[in-house]
Formats: sequence, C-alpha cells, structure tokens
Amino acid sequence: MHINGIEVKGKVVDRQSRCKHYHKDVDIIAIKFYCCQTYYPCHKCHEEEGCGNPQVWPKALFDEKTILCGHCGKELTINEYLHSAYQCPNCNAQFNPGCGLHRHYYFET
Repeated sequence: MHINGIEVKGKVVDRQSRCKHYHKDVDIIAIKFYCCQTYYPCHKCHEEEGCGNPQVWPKALFDEKTILCGHCGKELTINEYLHSAYQCPNCNAQFNPGCGLHRHYYFET
C-alpha cells in the first residue's frame, strides 16, 4: 500500500495505514523502522513481515523523518511526532495517544 507515494508494508487494512492489529479511528500513522528503513503501521506488523532484526531509532537521529500521517501523507520527524500532542501538525488529524505506551519498540528512551 502507498500513502502519498510512500510504501507502507505489513497487514494494512485501509488507505490511512490502519492494520489488523491497530485499527481505531486514530490509528493513522506508520513508522519507518530504523533497522530496515521501511514503513510499517506497527511493531507487530514489523515482527510478522519485517527484517527480523528490530532496532530502535537512536536519540541522535530524532530529527529524521520517520513518521507518516496516514490522513494527509506528511512525513514527520520523531521530534515533531513526540511533541505533536498526538495530532498531525499538517492536517490536525488525531493520532492514538496509546502509541506512547509502545515508544520503546521504535525509539531510544
């Protein structure tokens, strides 16, 4: 599946990057995994179909564009995402605040 020309892999179930694991209205981001530089909707999709070598983004690279808004297709840096109050700064779509519970799967803490 592609969003704004960017491929999102995994068990995607709609055009806004929701997947079989997370599919509430606010589950509209995809995350580029550091290890394989590939976008997936969630860590579970990456575990099932990813590179098999999960690695988190180091803090030194938090200015890299790694978050994709499934609503408008805007790529955000990790810092933009972490300071967004779970809302896309481009289109104001709401992101799932529960994703913060999984931060350690994606980003160095």
